[in-house]
Amino acid sequence: MASTAADGFSQFLTRLTPSQSERDKAASHRQTIYDKLDSEFGLFRMFESGSFKHGTGVSGHSDVDYFVSLKSDRPVLSSSTLASVREALQKRFPSTYIHAARPAVVLGFGSGYERVEIIPAFAESKANGADMRFRIPGVRSEWIWATPEAHLAYVNEVNKRADIKGGAKGLARLAKAWKYYRNVPISSFYLEMRAAAYMRAQKSVIYAYDLCFFLRSLDGLAAMNDPTGNAGRIEPCSSDATLKDAQSKLTTAISRAEKALEFYKAEKTANAFEEWDLLFAGEFPAFY
Repeated sequence: MASTAADGFSQFLTRLTPSQSERDKAASHRQTIYDKLDSEFGLFRMFESGSFKHGTGVSGHSDVDYFVSLKSDRPVLSSSTLASVREALQKRFPSTYIHAARPAVVLGFGSGYERVEIIPAFAESKANGADMRFRIPGVRSEWIWATPEAHLAYVNEVNKRADIKGGAKGLARLAKAWKYYRNVPISSFYLEMRAAAYMRAQKSVIYAYDLCFFLRSLDGLAAMNDPTGNAGRIEPCSSDATLKDAQSKLTTAISRAEKALEFYKAEKTANAFEEWDLLFAGEFPAFY
């Protein structure tokens, strides 16, 4: 329970942060996955990316993500590579549910509670010196550019600024919590990049305000330009149908965040907590 908005958000963010044991369980399969894919395709490298690596994961929901830089030739259709990687991993883990969910192949260890995402990638060129530029599966069967190390550097750079210290990752984690608790079919990567870009323009962080303003800034869910300048457009959803669903849920979220902010400004803290609790599907800390 919390008596102030600041305490409520602090408690909530602490609760959302995945434990080290969650990460360790999923990461325990890394070497076996590496060995199998290396034997099938040859690997230049395999490295962690995504929410756990970026420090924006949500307990019980986020996956451990790995980029695998393949030595094999890149086919015209990315669906071919996804199918080949899934087939190879299924042979190694025959009792594990494995499926393609662009841009990755997803392994559901531990009855689905220990999820690992494998993103097949083909190194194409350098970006920003040491940061490699990759081709990875796109929304359909195309290949798109990705620079995961440049994206991590961008988020870290914004997040460590003294005036908003921790704000970029905190806001990204709140946005992802909304996504998971309200079953919003929106890209976690998109939310993270939008949160970092939003916080880059701020001089302070007060989540009661910034959560509302950030959700407003998403209105319409337009694709965004890659803030690092190394890749193309970052799409929010995988299809027109999921985009419409996400837009509808975003409209509801904005309304609840706006009501919470008005209550907060009017010093009606209990009412603000009720709206934040609705926003996060009953998961926000209680007020006392």
